[in-house]
Amino acid sequence: MDGGNGYGAADVREAALVALGEALRASGYAFTTVTPETHRRVNARPGAQEAHSVRDVFGWSRRFAPGVLEPRMVALLEEAGALVDCEDGTHRSRVRFSSLGSGLYVHSAWPTSQKDAVFFGPDTYRFCALLQRVPGTFRRAVDLGCGSGAGGLSVAARSTEVVLADLNPEALGFSRVNARLNGAHGVEAVHSDLLRDVSGRFDLIMANPPYLADTDGRTYRDGGGTHGTDLSVRIVRESVERLEPGGTLVLYTGAPVVEGEDRLRSALEPVWRSAPLTDVVYEELDPDVFGEELETAPYAGVERIALVALTARRR
Repeated sequence: MDGGNGYGAADVREAALVALGEALRASGYAFTTVTPETHRRVNARPGAQEAHSVRDVFGWSRRFAPGVLEPRMVALLEEAGALVDCEDGTHRSRVRFSSLGSGLYVHSAWPTSQKDAVFFGPDTYRFCALLQRVPGTFRRAVDLGCGSGAGGLSVAARSTEVVLADLNPEALGFSRVNARLNGAHGVEAVHSDLLRDVSGRFDLIMANPPYLADTDGRTYRDGGGTHGTDLSVRIVRESVERLEPGGTLVLYTGAPVVEGEDRLRSALEPVWRSAPLTDVVYEELDPDVFGEELETAPYAGVERIALVALTARRR
C-alpha cells in the first residue's frame, strides 16, 4: 500500500538502495566481484567469516557486528528491507555492490541460492567488455534477461533509448536502482519474457543469458534444455525479426563441448544461416569455465564448458 507521500514500498526500497550506493561511492568503496567458488574459498579462510570493513559487508557478504558500518548505512539497509538479523546478534546485508569501470551496481548478496537471485560476476565484466568493442551509436537498444542491467547500462551513453527486459521482478528493481545510481538517461525496465512484452525494433539487441543446466532451477543460471543452451538458441531465433536493417545482435553465453563438438554452435549455425544475417562472428572467449559443473548429472559426458560470443548484423 502506498504511504501518505504517494510512494509505494518498491519506491522506498529503491530510493534507499540508491542512497546507500551513493554513500558507498562517497566513501571510496570499490569491489571486483569474483566467481561463487572463489568467493566461497576466500570466505572459508580463518578469520574471514565476520566483517571488519565496508568491503567485507557489501563485497564479501560477511556478517557484521554493531559499529562496523556507520549508522546511516545501517538505517538505509533497514529501509531497503535488506538488513538480516543473525542469531548471534550480528547482521548481514541482502545486497552486494560491485564496481565496473566508473560504475557501481547493486545486486544480490552471496551466496546467490534464491531462485530469484540477481547475479553479477566475471561474466558481467566480460559481457560489458564485449559490448564496448561493438562500434556505433544506437537509437534503441535492448538487454534481454538484463539481471542487474549492467550490460544495457554500459551502452546507455551512446544510446537514445535502452530497454532493460527481464522476467524477474527483483532484477528489474535492481536495474532501476543501477540506472539512477549511474546517472543513465532514457532507460526503461520492462517485465518481459525476452522480447514478448517489448514493443518495436532495435538497433542493438544484447543478451548475457543463463547458460547452465541448473538442477535447482535458479532463474539466473538455468538456460534450459539438456545442457542449458535452449535459451541462447531462442534469443537468436526471436531477435532476428526485431532488428532494424543494419542492426546488431550480441550474444554472450556458454557452450557445452562434447567429444570436441560445440553443441551450442551446432544448434545455432542452422539458425543464423537461414536468417537474414551478415557479418556473423562466433568466437570462443574462454575454453574452460565452471569446471565444477562437470561433476553434476546434467554434464555427464561434457568435457568442458566454453564461453562464446556471437555477433551479427541484420541485412
